[in-house]
Amino acid sequence: MEKNIKILGEKDTRSGFGEGLHELGKSHPNVVALCADLTGSLKMNAFENDFSERFFQVGISEANMISMAAGMTIGGKVPYTGTFANFSTGRVYDQIRQSVAYSGKNVKICASHAGLTLGEDGATHQILEDIGMMKMLPNMTVIVPADFNQTKQATKAIADLDSPVYLRFGRPKVPIFVADDAEFVIGKADTIFEGKDVSIIACGHMVYKAIEAAQELAKEGIDAEVINMHTIKPIDAKAILATAKKTGCVVTAEEHMINGGLGDSVAQILSRNTPTPQEYVGVNDTFGESATPAELMTKYNIDTADVIAAAKKAISRK
Repeated sequence: MEKNIKILGEKDTRSGFGEGLHELGKSHPNVVALCADLTGSLKMNAFENDFSERFFQVGISEANMISMAAGMTIGGKVPYTGTFANFSTGRVYDQIRQSVAYSGKNVKICASHAGLTLGEDGATHQILEDIGMMKMLPNMTVIVPADFNQTKQATKAIADLDSPVYLRFGRPKVPIFVADDAEFVIGKADTIFEGKDVSIIACGHMVYKAIEAAQELAKEGIDAEVINMHTIKPIDAKAILATAKKTGCVVTAEEHMINGGLGDSVAQILSRNTPTPQEYVGVNDTFGESATPAELMTKYNIDTADVIAAAKKAISRK
C-alpha cells in the first residue's frame, strides 16, 4: 500500500504554459500568441522575444482579443490567447460563445491565475465558475493540468487539436510530479496511485492535495486510488466507471465551485451507469477573499485534510 512518488522540483503551472508556448513557436509556424497586457504574468515573454512577428499585444481589451483570435483561424493560424482566468472567461463569454464555440474556431484560450490560489488579489479575480462555464459550451475542450510539466505538455498537445480549447492553470509554485517525458493524451485520465478502498479523482492544484491525502490515509490502513483527471471535457468516463467499480466510493477534488465543476461531471457519469457514494471537495457556493493561497485553501475547505475527511466519509457510505 506504499504511496511513494518522486518530486522533481517546484514550479508554477503558468511557467509550464510559457515554456510550452515557446517550444511551439519553434515547431509550429502557424501558432500565434495574443495577450491582454499580462505578458509577464502569463510567462509569454520568451515567445514575444523570439517570435515578435507572431505576437500581438492587444492591451486591456480582452473581448477584442478573442474576436481577433477567431478571425485569425480563418487564415490558418492557431491562436493562443493569454490573460487571467477571470478575464479569459467571465469578461468575454459572449465572444467565446458566439465567435469561437458556435463556429468551432481553433482558438486556444489559455487562462492563468485561476481559482483561490491567485491569493491576495482577492475575490474579484478568483474565478471559481470558469470550468462550468466552459464545459457547457458545445465544441469546447476543457483541460486543467496538475503541475508544471503537465501544463507544458498540454500546451503543446492542444496545438494539434483542431477545435476550441480552454486551458486552465495557476499562479503559485506547486510540486512537480509528472515526468518531463510523460505523454499527454487529451481525454485520458492518469492513475497516480492504485487503491482498493476509495477513489480520489482530482484536477489542477488539487491533484497534489489528493496525493498527500492518499499518503496520510495509507498510514491509517486506507488504500486510496488517486486519478489525475486533467481533461474535464471530454471526460474519461471509462476511467471513472472502472475506479468506482474497483473501490465502491468516490471523492472529487477541485479548486472550483462544487456546482458545475469536475464533481458534477463525475456524478453524471456515475448516476447514469453505476450509482456510487460520492463526496465533493470544492468551494461551496461562495466567493473568495484576499489572503495567501494556503490560508484560502484551508478556510474554503479544499486542503489535504478536507480530502482525507471526504475519503473517510465516502468509505462510511459504502
